[in-house]
Amino acid sequence: MSLNIKRAAIDEMLAYAGSLHEELIAIRRDLHRYPELLYDTDRTAALVARLLQEWGIDVRTGVGPHFGKGVVGVLRGGLEGGRTILLRADMDALPITELNDIDYKSETGGVMHACGHDAHTAMLLGAAKTLAAYRESLAGEIRFVFQPAEEGALPSPLDGRLLSGGRDMIEAGILEDVDRCYALHVWPELEAGTIGIHPHYAMAASSHFHVTFHGTNGHHSSPHLAADAIQMTAAYIAGVNGMMAGSIDPQEQAVLAFGTVRAGTVINAIAEQSVITGTFRAFSKQTVAAITAGLERHAQAASLSYGGFYNIVLREGIAVVNNREAVDEVVRAGTAVLGGENVLTQLAPSLAGEDFGWYLDQVPGAFILLGCRNESLGIEDGLHRPHFNLDEAILVHGTRLLVQLAAGS
Repeated sequence: MSLNIKRAAIDEMLAYAGSLHEELIAIRRDLHRYPELLYDTDRTAALVARLLQEWGIDVRTGVGPHFGKGVVGVLRGGLEGGRTILLRADMDALPITELNDIDYKSETGGVMHACGHDAHTAMLLGAAKTLAAYRESLAGEIRFVFQPAEEGALPSPLDGRLLSGGRDMIEAGILEDVDRCYALHVWPELEAGTIGIHPHYAMAASSHFHVTFHGTNGHHSSPHLAADAIQMTAAYIAGVNGMMAGSIDPQEQAVLAFGTVRAGTVINAIAEQSVITGTFRAFSKQTVAAITAGLERHAQAASLSYGGFYNIVLREGIAVVNNREAVDEVVRAGTAVLGGENVLTQLAPSLAGEDFGWYLDQVPGAFILLGCRNESLGIEDGLHRPHFNLDEAILVHGTRLLVQLAAGS
């Protein structure tokens, strides 16, 4: 296909994607009204699979050897050659009570799409419908990956490891023979009509830890006969804070904070158990490994010091690292869709986390921020907040960007 013919075909695709605006809004609002958590995404996955099948896309459901809740659509172009491009959207919501006064407000108590995954799913569906309609003008293969459990992890029923949805699906082989992978994320720090792309690091490795200290209960009058789990926790907090201040390279960005502490049952008895949780965020694999080892080391020291023992459960994260060539492709695609003035590349990395980092660790690609802020519409709240919403005009922007990335490669 000549360059002029290819450009004309892509222009047709982008125009077609624009015609889907009302359909994209309807899909997004349906998903917003019925949000689902973590791996409990059966309704969302069924809707995704049904639509992909209606558009003539090959569909695999139940993807993931541990939880089996992912959906993958595969579209093969009618032209010879081409690359395999993976486009990913996440499907899960958050345990937050929605406070928006809108017609499509969440009908599931205590659960809402406060991170925009409803929009991510709608935009990827829009891209799938568009590309399927023009499959004869495409070369290569496009994989549409709809992932559960981006917002957290659960212990695997097979081996007990804490797994997010991305890691579960990757273990099912979704990255085999993939040349590029891309994902969009709505971003209220950027204005609607713009995109942001980091040249290298986009987000930190966000890791969780859950430590349980076991002691021996006893009366406050005879502490020598007990092992105080609260003292173990206090020593642990001090030790870990000291580690972060003195043992981690100060030139490396890293932050650790404790989230919860639960211990004791009555005012005058020594606690036999204490549970402490928290997260840490860093960029380099070496720093993540150093903090992980330190959390284990200090838990062992604190428990031994007071005559107890401990258990620790860690969910180790990975940084979101964009590939230079993929970033250039995003800049070109964003310029074609939104104009060069609306493509922002001078962004500071975020200490937020995203499990798309596991994809990018194996396949070159990019994580793209899609502006969704519109103060004139009162849309300015941040992610993970009960008033979060987005300017639905961006649904076409995101769909067109995904189409351009898939068809223009």
